[in-house]
Amino acid sequence: MVRLDVRVLRALILGLAAALLLAACGPGTSGSPAASGGSPGASAGGSAAAGQPGGTIYILTQAEQIDQIDPQRVYTGEDIAFFASTMYRSLVTYKPSPDRAEGLTLVPDLATDLGTANADATQWKFTLKDGPKWQDGTPVTCEDVKYGVSRTFATDVINQGPTYAIAYLDIPYEADDPTASQYKGPYTKVGQDLFDKAVTCDGQTITFNLNKAVPDFPFTTTLGFFPMPEAADTGETYGTVAPFAVSNGPYKVQDYTTGNGGKLILVRNENWDPATDSVRPAYPDKWEWDFGIDPKVIDQRLIASTGNDQFAIGYGGIQPENLATIFSDEHTANSDFAGRAFSDYDVYARYYWVDVNKVPNVKIRQAMAVALDRAAIRLNIGGAFAGDFADGVIKPNIGQDYAATGLWESLLGEAVPDNGDPEFAKQLIKDSGEAAPSLTVDFADTPTNGKTAAIIIDSLGKAGITVTPNPIEPGKYYSVVFDPTSAHDFGFGGWGADWPNASTVIPPLFTQKGGWDLSKLDDADFNAKVEEAQIELDRNKQSTLWQALNKEAAQNVFVIPTFFGLAQDLAGTKVAPLYRWSAYGSWPYGLMYVTP
Repeated sequence: MVRLDVRVLRALILGLAAALLLAACGPGTSGSPAASGGSPGASAGGSAAAGQPGGTIYILTQAEQIDQIDPQRVYTGEDIAFFASTMYRSLVTYKPSPDRAEGLTLVPDLATDLGTANADATQWKFTLKDGPKWQDGTPVTCEDVKYGVSRTFATDVINQGPTYAIAYLDIPYEADDPTASQYKGPYTKVGQDLFDKAVTCDGQTITFNLNKAVPDFPFTTTLGFFPMPEAADTGETYGTVAPFAVSNGPYKVQDYTTGNGGKLILVRNENWDPATDSVRPAYPDKWEWDFGIDPKVIDQRLIASTGNDQFAIGYGGIQPENLATIFSDEHTANSDFAGRAFSDYDVYARYYWVDVNKVPNVKIRQAMAVALDRAAIRLNIGGAFAGDFADGVIKPNIGQDYAATGLWESLLGEAVPDNGDPEFAKQLIKDSGEAAPSLTVDFADTPTNGKTAAIIIDSLGKAGITVTPNPIEPGKYYSVVFDPTSAHDFGFGGWGADWPNASTVIPPLFTQKGGWDLSKLDDADFNAKVEEAQIELDRNKQSTLWQALNKEAAQNVFVIPTFFGLAQDLAGTKVAPLYRWSAYGSWPYGLMYVTP
């Protein structure tokens, strides 16, 4: 999941697609957060042409709820992929495809085409199709799209989601707060006239007036630009209480109960017209999320693949202890699982975010990074299956924006071994002029994360840094760490590019305008350099700027990079097609069906 930028030129994006991988906290997730990803195996699992209607696909997860259902707040790549395939249509969308490049291709969805820009790409227009309807039978209108976008600005009510609208629309910021828009959203209507100038409707044509050139603005409209009928909006509670959420896609919510044993059940939306939708075949009669399942039990059920579990898919990855059973190496499934188990780069660079206001001394932050036993953590989360050691937040498979930072070789003054260097860390603490700190680490409470937290506590403790664990219910993690009253000193994070340009990595993670700045960084000089990179239209020069910013962030330890992750996924024997959809690093929900 990522936010800010927009992959510079559409042609460039597609040219880099094969090299790209998230996303999106929603909070993401983490994040992010949203994302782009890829996996080999284009021929795996069948094709859309082989699809057949009927049946139920089950999604098995340890989480006790969906992180976000609200269309302006959903922001993890897998969640966006699911809801964009089932309930929420956007002006344009990604084409589901097992081919990595094609899977990053935009196609019209609610709009008649991919949009039309003016000469300098500071204005974009889209015309909506005739025919798409909401689940109550009312038409999807230009005003619905406009209202949905407006909700992003109500940051006191609608938060944790993509903030591209705030970053790009031509609406001024507050004079005393360059991160706060003068438009406060549709609930107070403060600054409503500013929004009404930036976003206009003329019949079914919507026009977006931007504050800068954004050549790839159509990509932005897949993130947080979902329409919303004003009459259906319940504000902060949207998606959490009946009627939960309204749909303009092929499925609608029938029931949603959270907690251990809870379920989210989607059934067919009788007012969805397939004649208006060339993207979603909508094969299953029903989708059922089953919450609160022990991840070890999920693995056991999918490995056995009996009963309804034949029609199930995992949501959250395979437990480390089962990897050797399912895979012969970190990229190849054993013959018993060929075609339904996958391991390849996911969309995310993993890291630990560090609140620079709570840990303001850069030497202390560097000491945290130096002391960390990354090798033990990697072994705990799957060894080689976890991925490569990361040297920043820009992942190599994004393409030309990646360059090695030298973080673990020399950037901090000397080489840092994978298992950490407590003596070097102690020297950095001494150089800081401060005593070794006592810190608290936030993490989603899973068995694997709990063991990782223990490694963090032990390895930083060897350098004199005391760490207290704060486990958080997995489905609530980003809600907690985005709340300044409940977040602590540092925590687990991951980020994936929304498309192949680091403008959807650096700005969202390290600027407050970006919306995912868990490090709470607000550095004027760094912000200026980010802005310079964002508007640079020379793609080669832009890459150099992103590389420099990635290196600067690593040297200052705004986050502690850990891994360029691999991910492993498993499904039952009677679900197809199965592959990693490159747009989100997810299952290809929109094309999936059950087999006899």
